Amino acid sequence: MTFYWQTFLKFLMGFFAMVIQINLLGKSNLAPSNVIDQMQNFVLGGIIGGVIYNTSITLLQFFIVLLIWTLVVFTTKFLTNHNSWIKKFIDGKPSIIISNGKVLSNKATQNGLSAHDLAFKLRQAGINDLDDIDKAVWEENGQITFTSKKDLKAQFPIIMDGEIDTLALNYTHHDEDWVMEQLKKQGYKTQDIYLAFLSSDGLKIFPYGIEE
Repeated sequence: MTFYWQTFLKFLMGFFAMVIQINLLGKSNLAPSNVIDQMQNFVLGGIIGGVIYNTSITLLQFFIVLLIWTLVVFTTKFLTNHNSWIKKFIDGKPSIIISNGKVLSNKATQNGLSAHDLAFKLRQAGINDLDDIDKAVWEENGQITFTSKKDLKAQFPIIMDGEIDTLALNYTHHDEDWVMEQLKKQGYKTQDIYLAFLSSDGLKIFPYGIEE
């Protein structure tokens, strides 16, 4: 009976560890959206699966292991959110693989994307003519974002998490000097900005600290 009781408690601890990590990472589920999420799922699954039926590992040892991994995940997430170099190192950065209807094969192969994979993703997106595509961006999570030429007036985030998104600037026909001028007019610095979009009036800014 002791074995089943310990197994039940380990299941319960593993369940709460998952819930805590979901809340710490600000997600609604465990679906991976970047490298950290994938590592979190693999390692957490390995910890729970490898320990839960092992009676030689006590509840206290299991709890400490879960605590250590939760601290590692939370610390890594905090660093990637506050340090652009660490974020690029861990998550990578977006890459344009199609520009103005032209497939940039060198960029595609650098990201490990074969022609078969690209053709499949084009079919999935319902794209039959490459000439209709303005940009296709290989995102950090391995997905491709397509922008058609008829959507060029859509809003694109220019600043995210206090960093100017140079990739987004390619869509706007503006440069970083223009962005800095807009920020100066509105009395902000780059590091003050949570999110900023291009709008018909210039730059629409949402700084940190906004509350309802």
